[in-house]
This record gives sequence, C-alpha cells and structure tokens, in this order.
Amino acid sequence: MVRQVHGATVVVADRVAHLGEADAIVTATPGVPIAVRVADCAPIALEADGVVGVVHAGWRGLVAGVIPATIEVMRDLGAADIRAVLGPCIHAECYEWQPDDLDRVAGALGEGVRGTTSWGTPALDVPAAVRAQLPGVEVVGGCTACSRDHWSHRARGEDERQAVVAWI
Repeated sequence: MVRQVHGATVVVADRVAHLGEADAIVTATPGVPIAVRVADCAPIALEADGVVGVVHAGWRGLVAGVIPATIEVMRDLGAADIRAVLGPCIHAECYEWQPDDLDRVAGALGEGVRGTTSWGTPALDVPAAVRAQLPGVEVVGGCTACSRDHWSHRARGEDERQAVVAWI
C-alpha cells in the first residue's frame, strides 16, 4: 500500500511493503498484492500479460496525469495490451463544482468532463474524466454518493473506504 496524496506518482512493488507516497502501484512480481483505497475518487484496476496496476484517481491526480503515468510504468515493465476497469466513484449527479474550478479541469482533460448535478448545477463527471485518459475502460459500480452499498466522504462524511486490489 501507499500513502495516497492526490498526485501522479507511481511506484513499482516487488515485495509486500508500505511504499511511501503515491497514488498508483504497479507490479510484475507474482504473489505481490497491491491496493489503493478510495471513497469518492476513482478506483482503477489495470491488467496486462505479466503486469498489474491499481490507481487512486481523484480530480487532482487526473489533472496531474496519474493514469498516463501508470500506463507508462506498466509499458516500461513490458505491458502491451492493457485492460482497465473503473470501480464505484462519485458521479456528476452528486459532484457539484464551481464553474471556475470546472473550467480548469476541463481545460486539462477536455470538455467531456463537464456534467450537471441532479439539482441542475455544474458538476465534474469523474467517469468521463477517466474515459478521457483511458478510452475503452470498463465501468462497473455506480455512484458512491448515491449508493448506500459504498462509502462516500463527500455525501455522508464517512471515514471508511473501498479498495481496489490486484495481484499476479
């Protein structure tokens, strides 16, 4: 595991250990489980022949490029055909944003990240932001803020977290 800091740092795990500060972990070592925790941020699992990765992607990490950085590290370890799954995270209908802040994120990730809350205000569409950097990502699970089956920091102030775990 890592201490997650909402950035774009990726670490490579070759043994079971705490790996410092990062928001993504990659391994090509069989038997080494890797994990990140999320509440409303995007949990992403990446898989290729002989390499796996996990990503904690909040809006800051998405803008900073945590997904492309993780793909690059996986490719450096020999990954070719990388497949990705996005788990439950907050969705636009529950993620209100100030227009100026949303302009900054859209400027970095594209206009497709703009959404609208269920009450009609500007919102960040986190799954769209992930798709902007990972075309073809499989999306599973729903909105953490809407679902009582998932923990949400933003909607309910919960301290608990979901985890995405991968291993070879």
